[in-house]
Amino acid sequence: MKLEQLPGDVHLTYCTNIHAGECWEDIRASLDEHVPAIKSAVAPNQSMGLGLRLSGQAAASARHPEAIASFREQLATLGAYVFTINAFPYGPFHGARVKKNVYLPDWRDRERVAFTANSAAVLAAVLPDGMDGSISTVPGAFKPNGRSGEAITAMTANLMMAVADLVDVERRTGKRLALALEPEPCCYLETTDETIAFFKDQLFTAYAQDTLVKLTGASRKEAEVLLRRHLGVCYDVCHGAVEYEDIVAALDRLLAAGIEMPKIQLSAAMRVPDMREDLVGAVMKFNDGVYLHQSIVRRDGGLARYVDLTDAVGAFDEGAADGEWRIHCHVPVFLGDLGEIGSTRRDLVATLAALRQKSRSSHLEVETYTWDVLPEQLRGGSKSVAIAREIAFCKRELVG
Repeated sequence: MKLEQLPGDVHLTYCTNIHAGECWEDIRASLDEHVPAIKSAVAPNQSMGLGLRLSGQAAASARHPEAIASFREQLATLGAYVFTINAFPYGPFHGARVKKNVYLPDWRDRERVAFTANSAAVLAAVLPDGMDGSISTVPGAFKPNGRSGEAITAMTANLMMAVADLVDVERRTGKRLALALEPEPCCYLETTDETIAFFKDQLFTAYAQDTLVKLTGASRKEAEVLLRRHLGVCYDVCHGAVEYEDIVAALDRLLAAGIEMPKIQLSAAMRVPDMREDLVGAVMKFNDGVYLHQSIVRRDGGLARYVDLTDAVGAFDEGAADGEWRIHCHVPVFLGDLGEIGSTRRDLVATLAALRQKSRSSHLEVETYTWDVLPEQLRGGSKSVAIAREIAFCKRELVG
C-alpha cells in the first residue's frame, strides 16, 4: 500500500524508540539494520518517513554539521526522510529499569530545554523543504513533581524558552517545527481536561505572551500566533484509552480549544473487561520491570488510578480493584487480543476511521516500543516484520 493513498498530506510512520540505542552511532546503526526491510514491505517505491527517537546524548552529538551531513547521506541511501522526533525519553530507554525516570529531566529543568533545542536543530537540518516537523515531549512532569505553584511556573517559563527557540529556527531556516506535549497517565498532563486547562490557564495567557515577546522580539499579537504555531499536543491513543476517554471526542475538543495537534501516536493498551483472580497471572506476564505500567480500574462508576501494575494487583488482592482494567503497556496494534486478556485496539480502529473522514493531524506515528519485553508469544517474528505489520494495519484502516 503506497503512502500517497493516505488522506491529504498525512505522513504515517513508526517511532524508532522500538530500537535499542542511546548514542548517535548506535541509533544510526539500528536504522541501517531495520529500515530497509520495513521500507521494502510498506513503501517499496517511494521515500519512507521516519519517526526518529533521540536521547539527550544522541541529540547533542547529531546536531554537529559533520554528523548532519553524514546523516543526510544515510537517509538518501535508505530512501527515507525524518519528519518527526520523539524527544520524550532523555536517558536509557532499553535494557535497564526506566520506570519514573523516563520523565527526567522534566520541564522544570533547563536541561529539558537544551535537549529539545538539540533535537530541533537536527530535525530542521534534515526535514524536507515545504514540510512541517514535530517534536513530542514529556507532559510537563510526573504528577507528584508538577503540582506545586513553583513547578508550574518553572514548566511554563521553560516551555516559553523552547517555543522561542523554535521561532528562531523558523526565522533562520524557514522550517516550521512544533513542540507537542504528550499527556500520559499519572503525569501532570494526564487527561484532556487537564491539558486544555493548562494551555488555557498557563500557556495561552498574557504572561506567557509577554515572556515570548521578551525572548523573540515579536509583538504581543504576533506572540499569540507564535505560541499556537509552535506548541501543541501529541495525543497517544493508548494513553487516552487507558484514561477511558472517547478518543475522537478528545481530539476534537483539543482542536476546538485552539490547541494544535502536531502528532498523533497510534497505539493500543492492555484491557481486562472484568478482572478475576485467575487472570492475575496472565496480566503479570507483562510486568517487565523496565517500564511504568500505570493502571486505571473502572468500578462503581468511578476510576481508581494506580501508578504501576503491581500496585493495582496489590489492591485487587485486597478486594479493592475489581472491575475493568486498562493498563499502560503498548501492545501490537494488529492483535485483537493478547491471549487470555484483551487490548484497546477498538479505540484505535475508531480513531483511524475518524481520521479517514477528517484529518486532525498530518503526523501519525505507530508507537509500540515494548517489543523486547513483551511475552514471547506476542512478538510474532522479527521486529522489522512486526513493525511492517503495524504500519500496514494502520494504513488499511486509514484508507478504508
